[in-house]
Amino acid sequence: MTLAPSNPICTRMARARTKTKESNDPELIREWSLPVEATLGSAVRVKGILQEIRSRLPPAVRKSLDMQAGELTLVMPEASKNAFRATSSIVSEALQKIASLPIIPREIEDILTITASERKRWLEDGRLPSAGTRTVRLQGRARRITFHVFDPRIVEDLLNRGVVDEWREEDAAAKAENRRRAAYQAKLKRSLKRQKKDERTEENADDTSTRLSGWDEFESNGLLR
Repeated sequence: MTLAPSNPICTRMARARTKTKESNDPELIREWSLPVEATLGSAVRVKGILQEIRSRLPPAVRKSLDMQAGELTLVMPEASKNAFRATSSIVSEALQKIASLPIIPREIEDILTITASERKRWLEDGRLPSAGTRTVRLQGRARRITFHVFDPRIVEDLLNRGVVDEWREEDAAAKAENRRRAAYQAKLKRSLKRQKKDERTEENADDTSTRLSGWDEFESNGLLR
């Protein structure tokens, strides 16, 4: 018996393969190709898609879905036909909208080839628009973390336009301008400091020149004691 693919995303499904060298039990196998508009050429994104789809499966069958040669592959024993059909249906349904799955920080860094500091800076100044936030619990911990996610179509547009290089040039120019301003402010501060010092010196000189003639001798004689 051969199960017909229920979704065009499915590229191939075969049966009667050897599970491992230790077992000759026949298996049920189904594979799905991931569209480029979903992965955006990122291996990190591919892994994220696998984890996302696994999270939608029952815990008992999650490890049955894996990534092989760039394709999602579902492998289950022949005796698990009902579970295989149900799992295949969940995966196929999830893949129908996978291209719109929000992009998380580590994925956008890989897609655009940017650093974490660049992502944060461009997010703060608005050049990298956020599609909202997502809160998750770290595995094995009670602590939750919240982070920004990004619209895959906007990220795709940024990638196609090559704006990252432009942003880096803008940042370099802004950094150079900030250094120039800082140097000017430091120079101005030193100039004002010298000017005040010169003014105090002149004032002291004026005080000395206006003292009455013979006053020093008068004071030394102690006539005012």
